[in-house]
Amino acid sequence: MRIRLDIAYDGTHFRGWAVQPVLRTVQGTLESALSLVLGGEPRLVVAGRTDAGVHATGQVAHIDLDEDQQRRLRNVRGRGVKNATDAETLTDYAVGALAARLTGAGGAYPDVVVRRTSLAPEGFDARFSAVWRRYEYRIADRVAGYNPMERLRTTSVRSSLDVEKMDAAASSLIGLHDWAAYCRPKERATTIRTLLEFDWHRDEHGILVANVKADAFCHSMVRALVGACAAVGDGRLDVEDVAEIRDELQRVPETKVLAARGLTLTAVGYPNDELLALRAEQTRRRRSDEQ
Repeated sequence: MRIRLDIAYDGTHFRGWAVQPVLRTVQGTLESALSLVLGGEPRLVVAGRTDAGVHATGQVAHIDLDEDQQRRLRNVRGRGVKNATDAETLTDYAVGALAARLTGAGGAYPDVVVRRTSLAPEGFDARFSAVWRRYEYRIADRVAGYNPMERLRTTSVRSSLDVEKMDAAASSLIGLHDWAAYCRPKERATTIRTLLEFDWHRDEHGILVANVKADAFCHSMVRALVGACAAVGDGRLDVEDVAEIRDELQRVPETKVLAARGLTLTAVGYPNDELLALRAEQTRRRRSDEQ
């Protein structure tokens, strides 16, 4: 049985998604909760690993349950199953109730919650079936001012940023390209990605908000891209410079990687159910070819 989990977390006090010895991580915390509720040694597969300090409102993962874990999953009580007589109804209720059971294991004010649990459709793979990921990045400049209530999810800069120039720079980057200039290098891994959307606006409080969507992202790509746009916004770079830097495939000092606190994974997109398995196969083949 494969279950999809839709997850949100405040990344402030996590050392990223992936399990690390001794350190507190999102995956480690959730897998401990899963083990408490279902037993065994559950292993989550995630749509996109986030770095230390990065948040999520739309993270997606999946888990495969063995027979013992399925039996424990179905051992539920509640009004939704009091009169249930068929196994399918019981399973549907138990899977849906798992989200609350996992979140409850985190205490009264958890910094990671499972918003929804559901039976995964045939062929679904949280990582390999995904066709796009969307992030938001928030910056408070001198125009917006510093709000201490937003400090954990917003990066602050002392200058005033020109949002129109930043938006123009962002739009110039959209498309299929090699993003080596905006990625932390990883041996034998490609840096070719398709940037589907990239734009900036100010919200009702004056906060600069970036919308960044791509088929996938390489390491530190989003924070490097928003860093380059911030350099345009304060005049250190011209609008056309960000695309020229991309095409030269070289990192430059002006394209600083901005702080993790401003970054949030907001959504992961998947194809129609009948295309899930095909998409996963295609992605696995491409990743295999990269190596």
